Amino acid sequence: MRIPVAHGHLEALLKEPDGTPHGAAVVCHPHPLHGGTMHTKAVYRAAQALTEAGLPTLRFNFRGVGASTGTYEEGIGERGDVTAALDWLAERYPNLPLICGGFSFGSLVGLTVGIADARVEGLLGLGLPVQNLDYDFGFLADTDKPLLVVQGEHDEFGSGPEIAEALSGMGSHITLVRIPDADHYFADRLDEMRDAVRGYFQSGPGAKLLVRV
Repeated sequence: MRIPVAHGHLEALLKEPDGTPHGAAVVCHPHPLHGGTMHTKAVYRAAQALTEAGLPTLRFNFRGVGASTGTYEEGIGERGDVTAALDWLAERYPNLPLICGGFSFGSLVGLTVGIADARVEGLLGLGLPVQNLDYDFGFLADTDKPLLVVQGEHDEFGSGPEIAEALSGMGSHITLVRIPDADHYFADRLDEMRDAVRGYFQSGPGAKLLVRV
């Protein structure tokens, strides 16, 4: 599937749930220059969790990755890619609340766009790389949109204690789930990460955002 953008198109995959959808989501992948794609395991499993919670979920390759046109633009141009993905999703599901987020680099880009976009009602961040001095997540305090952060306790780019400190005082809109014994990629702990995402949108704060029939 291809999503049209100014630089050409984005390669994308949409997974729809069984039954009536309750919302729709975009999940962004990790750093394009370090092997990140929409097929990265954590992205795939997070999308799976969202679909299981009743949300059609869109994964896509940022510009210059896979069959997507364009070239890497240091996270700036990639914001336009996220907006294009949200535009496509909103057109397909015009009456459903949108969720936006991603994993690692994708969390920074997805959350930046998701906070600014009025169509997005809920946010998801996986493996926030808070140790990277080039990435400032302080903007998470500038919204009241519900946000789920799932972090590996032993994440090399932001451990459980480090992420708890970084998010401390930002607001009650943030729910932090720390996965024991998990690294940045949630190796051997992908099921726990998936369960955290699915639970948040099935029965946790995220469920309140969705359309239930």
